This record gives sequence, structure tokens and C-alpha cells, in this order.
Amino acid sequence: MRTRLLALVLLLLLGGCSAGGTRDDGRITLRFQSLAWQEESVEANKQLVKEWNAAHPGVRVEYVQGSWDSVHDQLLTAFEGGEAPDIVHDASDDLADFAHGGYLADLTGLLPTRLTSDIPRRSWETTTFGDGVYGVPFLQEPRVLIANATWLRRSGVRMPTPEEPWSWGECRRITERLSGPGRFGVAWPLKEPVSATLNLSLSAGGQLFHRSPDGKVAVRFEAADEVVPRTVHDQANTDRSASPTTLGSGGSDTLPGFFAGRYAMVPLGFSYRQQIAQQAPKGFEWQVLPAPAGAGGLTQGVSPQTLSIAEDCRHKKEAAQFLDFFLRPANMVRLALGDWMLPTGEQALKDPALHRRKDGWGTGTALAEHLRPAPAQSVRGYPEWKDKVATPAFQEYYSGAIGIAELRRRLERDGNLVLARYQR
Repeated sequence: MRTRLLALVLLLLLGGCSAGGTRDDGRITLRFQSLAWQEESVEANKQLVKEWNAAHPGVRVEYVQGSWDSVHDQLLTAFEGGEAPDIVHDASDDLADFAHGGYLADLTGLLPTRLTSDIPRRSWETTTFGDGVYGVPFLQEPRVLIANATWLRRSGVRMPTPEEPWSWGECRRITERLSGPGRFGVAWPLKEPVSATLNLSLSAGGQLFHRSPDGKVAVRFEAADEVVPRTVHDQANTDRSASPTTLGSGGSDTLPGFFAGRYAMVPLGFSYRQQIAQQAPKGFEWQVLPAPAGAGGLTQGVSPQTLSIAEDCRHKKEAAQFLDFFLRPANMVRLALGDWMLPTGEQALKDPALHRRKDGWGTGTALAEHLRPAPAQSVRGYPEWKDKVATPAFQEYYSGAIGIAELRRRLERDGNLVLARYQR
């Protein structure tokens, strides 16, 4: 009797375990962990899952809510414990260690030509590690200038456009012109300074990470890499046109001062427009402007949001079919509108909803062709280099505590010592 009872309990447990498996009725269940967090985005994600399930009764997708705040550690624990979701939402700059660790499936040959040809090669480069592709890049956002439209209009400064952007030098002169007692031309939110600096530095021709023929990477902080850091440093410490108090702030922290008329402009990610549209006081006029350009034009680095399939997923073919449905052009537009970001797909980018003047959609969409993989996208050891070397070095430089020579010394000497450990 005891043996029969144990067998029954085991059968019930196995029958209830549906993650990535097949139920007793033959139906496949796939767990999809989404990191959507804005109300519109969560609604779009859940609605698409609902539509898939209605049309595919034999392959049910279970929506699981994740969080950007803890996704790396949470996924690592799940992968190592054999409990990872089948379909993984993440960002491309978080995939390298998971890809090299064997936790993600190589999508080569799994995805339909419709999807692989619709997304540009430059976007696929963000999820390609070695000879494999370990994620589908589907949403991205440029950094833009969010401006107090009334302030700039009254100042008479030239308004930049994607066709005729400001240069970095012109931007510095304009922010100085916009400044006055208790008012600043710009507020740089640089609590996390490394990503913003490196991605914007592509516009000036900066590269920072240099890969030799043997595949090893070295840090070289050259003249082109200095353009953006020098501009920010001089605005804050020489011209007094950048608020020194926001250098340690996050993007959302700058919005109250922006609405109160303390800052004429704030450089932010494109998706911040949603917060601004929701929180701006009645009658406050704001405008989206392209980030400054340099020798590299409007080029800037991005780390797109991605969808991957876990290596342990027992139904990779069906998971890939769900990705194909989820990322159809019309669905990609819905996801982009929900997250206030840009789709990577070329067909989706043509949608009229993404070219409206309202809320700066048209300006952002015009920048899509200039987005490239973030400089550190495939650099092993980048997270440690960023946390232990680059972040404190940039923070001290921007505050005026150290000069450009000391910044270079730390990034190169200390940084290359860190990277060397990952390249033995």
C-alpha cells in the first residue's frame, strides 16, 4: 500500500511539472519570462501571449513576470539549478557569459528567414558570440536630448535635426549660452557613466576596445575617445553650464528639476519620454532632439532587448515558432509602442505610428539607422572592468577630482589588468 501511494504521489508531481515539458494531454507548455514593466508594455506582452495560446492549443505559453533589477543573478541561479524559463527576455550586453557558459541555445537554423532577414545585420551582431546567435534583438533605444521647447525657442539657438545635428563643440557653446544664475543648459544624469559615455563616443569615432588578430582585447583611450568625456567635464567644471549635482543621479532624478525650469536639456534614453509625457506639468512644452554628432556622425552604441531560448528547453522548435509569431512586424510595433522604444525590424520601423511628430517619435525613428552594437558588447570581463575600474574613474573625472591623463591611466593600465584575466 505504501509503495502504491508513493508511486501515485510521484506521478502527480511529474504531471504537474509543465515547465518546458509535455502534459499528459500531449500539450506542450513553454515558460516565457518577460521583463516588461511599464503598464502598456506588460499589457502588450500578455495580450500577445493570449493571442498565441488561442491560435495554438497544442503549444501553450505561460507568461512569467521577471524584473530588470535582478535578472542576471536570477537567471544564473535558474540556469545552474535547471529551472530556467524556456524563453528568456534580457538585454544583449548581458548575454555573453550565458552564451559562453552553454546556457542559451544557438538559434542558427531555428529561426525563419522572414525574421532573420527583417532585422539588420548590425543588430544581429549584438547577439552573436563566436559562431552562434544566442538571442533575437527586438527593441532598442537611442540616447536623445529632451529639451524645454519654450526655453530653447526664446533663446534663439539653432534647433538641431537628424539631418543637421549639433556638433559636440556646438552643443557645448549652446549649453553655455542657455545657462544663467541658478539655471543650467544641461543636466547629465551619470549615475551609471560608463554605458552612456562609451555609446555616445561612437559619434566622435571613439572605440576604446581594440581587438587584435588573436582575438584578445585591449583598452586604448585615444583622442576620439576623449571628445565626449571632455565635453561633459568642461560643461560641469569650466563653463558651469551643466548641473554638478545631477552627475551622480539617475535619469528619473533629473525630471523634477527639468519640469521646474532648472535645466534646459537632459540627455536620456528614448523610452524616458513616457515618464515625461505622464509627469510633465500642464502647459510644459518639451521636445526631442538628436544627440550631438562628431566624426562618426550620429552613430551611437546600443544594447537591444533580446529574446533567447534556453539550452535546456526540450521544445526549441516550438519556442522558435513562438518567437516568430511574437516578433511579426505588427506585433513588434505593438511592443515598441508599449515600451516607448524602437523596433529593430525594418518592416516595423516603417509603421506610421513610429513617425509621428507627437512625443518625438519621428526624431527617434530617424536615428535607428545610426545605431550600432555597444563597444563592449562582446568583451569578456567587461562587467568587472566597468564596476571596478571605469565607473569610479569616470565619476571622479566628471566631478573634477582627476584630470584626463589620470582617467586614461586608470582605464588603460588598471583596465587591461582586469581584462587580461579573462583572456588567458
